[in-house]
Amino acid sequence: MIDDLNMALEDLSSKLIRPRGLLELLSPNVLSVNVSLPRRISWNGREVTTGIFKEPTARRTKIRTLGLDGDGQADLTVHGGAGKAVYAYPSEHYSYWEQELQRSLPWGMFGENLTTLGLLEGSVHLGDRFRIGSAELTVTEPRFPCYKLGIKFGEMEMIERFMSGGRSGFYFSVSLEGEVTAGDPMILLAKGQGPTIATVFEAQQRAELEERR
Repeated sequence: MIDDLNMALEDLSSKLIRPRGLLELLSPNVLSVNVSLPRRISWNGREVTTGIFKEPTARRTKIRTLGLDGDGQADLTVHGGAGKAVYAYPSEHYSYWEQELQRSLPWGMFGENLTTLGLLEGSVHLGDRFRIGSAELTVTEPRFPCYKLGIKFGEMEMIERFMSGGRSGFYFSVSLEGEVTAGDPMILLAKGQGPTIATVFEAQQRAELEERR
């Protein structure tokens, strides 16, 4: 009888004491993991190599110091590397762009590795560290697009629209390698001391406007 009582208490305890489960429930999460290796395409009469054509993957994907397995960047001077190993873009922005462009957009359309829910540029700070799946990632900077975003959308005006829209997304460095899949929570482990992504992005925009004068 004592053994039965102990088993009942252990079962009750396992159901009541789940702080991590509650934290995961309340945390932002990953809606889609998107990858693509660089490919050569024809553009304006010349060959261009780009890794922007990301597609969702259903498998659990390894995040390494320089990016995700099965993913790559063509021009490491503007994308990738340790400081920009993983690019995240808020899913909340998709409805805005679909209305602006009058077409449906699949996850990964902006070249992001992680399509997220619950994290926006105005609340994410440089230095914020998250556990995502079994990996730990640290926010490093906003995304400033190159001409290949225009190639992806079929219109070079998209670069200016992206910049003026203020919906930049943000890059991560990899603090701890691990695995990630769609549905994983993004748990804040440490708050960064830097400005928000939105603040950094707006400052860069102002600096560029000043240079043009």
